[in-house]
Amino acid sequence: MTSELGHVVVLLVAVFVSAVSQVMLKKAAMRTYSSHVAEYLNPLVIVAYVLFVGCTLLTILAYQGIPLSLGPVLEATSYLYVTVFGVTIFHEHVGREKIVALALIVAGILVFALWG
Repeated sequence: MTSELGHVVVLLVAVFVSAVSQVMLKKAAMRTYSSHVAEYLNPLVIVAYVLFVGCTLLTILAYQGIPLSLGPVLEATSYLYVTVFGVTIFHEHVGREKIVALALIVAGILVFALWG
């Protein structure tokens, strides 16, 4: 059980870092560049893609110790991270529909955790 918990933590870290990478790419996309090449060959974009590769490797590692059915449930937490980042960093508005959707995601995670 302890080994499985460690793999769960690895997957949750990978999902969180992936959300951070998405924020980095959005920040980079909001800038103006002198050329199309500069859009992709700048430190923010390069670091974001390196983090994505790292997340992929962590995900592979995590799936070695958790059931396949648990992975998508844990990866659903990314919606929560992205929403929090959107509100705090980009000052995006969260409407009623999104709040209901996030509540359903959290409910699904809890149902799986308690009875799955």
